[in-house]
Amino acid sequence: MKAIGYKENLPSTDVNSLQDIEVETPKATGKDILVEVKAISVNPVDYKIRANRPAPDGEWSIIGWDATGIVKEVGEDVSLFKVGDEVWYAGDLNRQGSNAQYQLVDERIVGKKPASLSFAEAAALPLTTLTAYEMLFHRLEVSKDDTNKSILVIGAAGGVGSILVQLTKKLTKLNIIGTASREETTSWLKELGADTVINHRNKLSEEFDKYNLPAPEYVVSLNATEHHVDEIAKLIKPQGKFGFIDDPTSLNVMPFKGKAVSTHIELMFTRSMFQTDDMIEQHNILNEVSELIDNGIVRTTLGENFGTINAKNLRKAHAFLETGKAKGKIVLEGFQV
Repeated sequence: MKAIGYKENLPSTDVNSLQDIEVETPKATGKDILVEVKAISVNPVDYKIRANRPAPDGEWSIIGWDATGIVKEVGEDVSLFKVGDEVWYAGDLNRQGSNAQYQLVDERIVGKKPASLSFAEAAALPLTTLTAYEMLFHRLEVSKDDTNKSILVIGAAGGVGSILVQLTKKLTKLNIIGTASREETTSWLKELGADTVINHRNKLSEEFDKYNLPAPEYVVSLNATEHHVDEIAKLIKPQGKFGFIDDPTSLNVMPFKGKAVSTHIELMFTRSMFQTDDMIEQHNILNEVSELIDNGIVRTTLGENFGTINAKNLRKAHAFLETGKAKGKIVLEGFQV
């Protein structure tokens, strides 16, 4: 099968950082399904792994953690899917990824693809949807019935923020304050349901004063957490909840002590990496959001389609994501045969 892989940790500008390769097609056993990959999207985790995680000695490392496709083969213990089903999933950080024509994935972290979306439109969503849903309802434990409460979402116009804002708007009664710094991303967030959009290039506390905003009970930081932590501590309501998903070099949580703010980290790969008892929750989340999409409640966060799935286009996608200027998600679709 065709795939895109690397053997060396190189910058995305190097033609060898991601290469077109041929590898053996895997076989499905146990709870695994074999998926014919139709479309993928690219996430910051892709370029971080490409640049920093060594490939196994003498082997190709195939990355990518967002895909849609068709089930071609099922393992003997599979009960949730059958051959021919259209599926979507993010996958497992410890296994070969979706930058390949065929991929093995455990059925417990796979959902039914939204019927109303194309493969490319749906590919924009799995990883970010799982991250956003788990952050809101499994980490921060937001109640869907809470009223007169606010959530501040820092860096809200990217992939995770674009779905988190939608899920918050459609599934909760929270007032949503999103941050962005450009006119186009500000408009994007308002389209998705943010009640107020403030500029994270300014001091957040000054922006809150400018718009006369209440102290948020919840704060989610999606990027540049180190830069914002003091302002978050200043703004957040006493006994509030703070969650983040990025990788700060260090994070001093002591500014939160006076307000007894709880701190939460979200990594959607945890369930699959550690085969947790509640691993099936990702199957359930993806199916729930699939229904929301088919009912017209949630929309795709596709930003740009970079064309065919190949090394050249993937290198281009990685390089663009590394600029931090993406709005929504970058997808690629189909293999040239």
